[in-house]
Amino acid sequence: MAAKKKIKKVTPLMQQYNAIKVKHPDALLLFRVGDFYETFGEDAVKAAKILGIILTHRNNGGDKTELAGFPHHSLNTYLPKLVKAGQRVAICDQLEDPKQTKSIVKRGVTELVTPGVALNDDILSAKSNNFLCAVHFGRNKLGVSFLDISTGEYLTSEGSVEQVDKLLQNFSPNEVLVSKSHKKDFVECFGNQFHSFFLEDWIFQEDYAEESLNHHFGTKTLKGFGIDHLNHGIIASGAVLHYLSETQHSRLQHINKIQRIAEEEYVWMDRFTIRNLELYNSSHQNAVTLLDIIDKTISPMGGRLLKRWLALPLKNVEKIQQRHQVVSYLKDEDEALGKIQGYIKQMGDLERLISKLATGKINPKEVVQLKNSLEAVVPIKQLAQNSTNNSLKNIGERLNDCEALRSKIKEVLNEEAPVNIAKGSTIAQGYSEELDELRGLAFSSKDYLDQMLQRETKETGITSLKIASNNVFGYYIEVRNTHKDKVPESWIRKQTLVNAERYITEELKEYESKILGAEERIYLLEQQLFEQLLVWMQEYIAPVQLNAQLIAQLDCLCGFAQLAKENNYVEPVVNDSTDIDIKEGRHPVIEKQLPIGDAYVTNDVLLNREEQQIIMITGPNMSGKSALLRQTALIVLLAQMGSFVPATEANLGVVDKIFTRVGASDNISMGESTFMVEMNETASILNNLSERSLVLLDEIGRGTSTYDGISIAWAISEYLHEHPAKAKTLFATHYHELNEMTTTFSRIKNYNVSVKELKDNVLFLRKLVPGGSEHSFGIHVAKMAGMPQQVIQKANKILKKLEKSHSSEEMTDKLQASQSEMQLSFFNLDDPLLEEIKEEILHLDIDTLTPVEALMKLNEIKRLLGKKKKASS
Repeated sequence: MAAKKKIKKVTPLMQQYNAIKVKHPDALLLFRVGDFYETFGEDAVKAAKILGIILTHRNNGGDKTELAGFPHHSLNTYLPKLVKAGQRVAICDQLEDPKQTKSIVKRGVTELVTPGVALNDDILSAKSNNFLCAVHFGRNKLGVSFLDISTGEYLTSEGSVEQVDKLLQNFSPNEVLVSKSHKKDFVECFGNQFHSFFLEDWIFQEDYAEESLNHHFGTKTLKGFGIDHLNHGIIASGAVLHYLSETQHSRLQHINKIQRIAEEEYVWMDRFTIRNLELYNSSHQNAVTLLDIIDKTISPMGGRLLKRWLALPLKNVEKIQQRHQVVSYLKDEDEALGKIQGYIKQMGDLERLISKLATGKINPKEVVQLKNSLEAVVPIKQLAQNSTNNSLKNIGERLNDCEALRSKIKEVLNEEAPVNIAKGSTIAQGYSEELDELRGLAFSSKDYLDQMLQRETKETGITSLKIASNNVFGYYIEVRNTHKDKVPESWIRKQTLVNAERYITEELKEYESKILGAEERIYLLEQQLFEQLLVWMQEYIAPVQLNAQLIAQLDCLCGFAQLAKENNYVEPVVNDSTDIDIKEGRHPVIEKQLPIGDAYVTNDVLLNREEQQIIMITGPNMSGKSALLRQTALIVLLAQMGSFVPATEANLGVVDKIFTRVGASDNISMGESTFMVEMNETASILNNLSERSLVLLDEIGRGTSTYDGISIAWAISEYLHEHPAKAKTLFATHYHELNEMTTTFSRIKNYNVSVKELKDNVLFLRKLVPGGSEHSFGIHVAKMAGMPQQVIQKANKILKKLEKSHSSEEMTDKLQASQSEMQLSFFNLDDPLLEEIKEEILHLDIDTLTPVEALMKLNEIKRLLGKKKKASS
């Protein structure tokens, strides 16, 4: 007879766990069991690894199940670690008191926390937004939406892959939602550096998205938000909203508007530029970014806004000038600046506090903090209104003193209200008569018991009576054994100790139930009054949000004023011209890293579209070419953010696009060579030029052979010079051959970073002077780096040989000879091969031809001519 198959038994607890886990397969489930949050199976393996907690096993009906857990009161310690590791965490709590049930405790998921949906202070970073993002892949466009549930900001846009890529770089979302069918497309376009979550395709439908948004905002159309024409943006925004409901977030009154990211209002910088200029991130360890230097903000709201200003510098001259005027006023008015910053220091995070109110996550202590923060708004409002600066006056007039809200909180809550309402003393004395009576009963117990003790001592004649309480019997009277015989018959004996007996009386029991009932009623009443206050406060969400935005602006502008004072920055003149004229400019980051006593070597830069459109900068490595390029871009950026700049004078025509191609940064991890990456990035620049562009090219072409590199660098420079946009360009190169371009192209000017040659060494002066550099100093740099002596000597010998055989005159003669030879041969049009080449050239559409295609075409023609030369010889 075949052996019976053993049926695995599953405990009721695990049955309940499995039923809840099935509903949240993509989340790590924290399952509350008594005083612990437990994880099972794969979740336990992940949790143990991320949290560094012990992984154990339990026998579950013969099956070994992994198990890892931590005490429930440590949730705020462990939850942030899980979310920061990219986990979606479902928190499953006990929904009833275990004492009140004889069967298994009812449990359910009360919150789903994901990297992009967090309201917990331990997960959020004070000066950074926590954006949840959705990307929708349309037929010819992409839609994108960003939402920070902790502040209520909700933004949307649509455009090409490049535009969405730039926004993803700028907003650094903590989680990105994508349709499952576009998983591969997303990774191909944007890499895999984002925590991404893939949703069902039906969520990304226009009708569903529009219906969700209108339902949320209580509108019939999205025209009022100015986004009704952004079909792809609407779909992405709908997906974000859908995900919030999926993650158990339904109280979203603070998300009361959606805004279009008006990209046409801001300076365009591609991802390479943002990376190369090291604005707020750096690939180098311990590197100092521009944000580290310029962030003088005090409040979390100001810190977050400064990042936005840095990501999206303005193009509107009037708006830029308004910011400059406020900074100028605050810089001169020392007292006003100090006072405003002092009051901002007293504020909490207004934006996140009011969001906590809306989502029902605010505690009594935070409500008092909100009130105190709003009290600091009042003197700021007065200072701003009394100023002589119009923009500042405008901020003052728009600030809301929220007097009714402050008074109400003051009236209802105790100034020292606790974090946890169960601790008591939340509601202020005198607000509720009933509460005051109950408190009188509960807290006057000591007096009452003292009186009872005195009375009983007198009546019984027992001098050592003691009234106390414990968890087992409640209140009791303790009598030492020596007085046992004096105890009245009406007392009931409850416990015998070695030296004493404990009794209870009818009066004591009655009083005890009165006190315990009062304490319970106090807790319920405090909870009820606090909830009523929160409902009443909902009306003030929008005014407090506006205050937070205005204080953030003021904080940024005060920060700029402080930055200018501390670092000797000047007010730039920003206008509608297309010139850039910087006198004695400095690199804002490098000047702060210099050893004490070293002065930064300043430099002038003049660029315009008429005479000096392209500056060709030659000079050895380490001489400061790259720093000069970057400092020019950073000065322009700071000015258009509204800040003063590190220079003695700056006249700047508004720039609408900044392009940089700095160094040969490898992208080998993506399977592309250094040179290919370089050409991709340069092609992107040349295909997007405008009249107000600023182009910074550093060592273009060094990823290939010297002659290839020189040819490419020459062709790119010529393209920039001949392009109708006449984009202003700084081109740093170590190819001295490019100095010859200035003889042919009138708007290319040669400059070099000066060097002083000593007997056996070289001194970098880091000063930009007119004229091209004579030769390179690579061997000197190698010597300074500590290269072995024999290597240096050998390099010098080889250099001399090469210089002899490749003198620049000889090269120029050869180049001219080959050009004239080509010109002569072109006159012989009977040759069918040359006829073919002529046809090729005539049929080229130069307007649509990319630089890389042009080089390939040139290479093809060169090959054909080479064949002809061989044939004729």
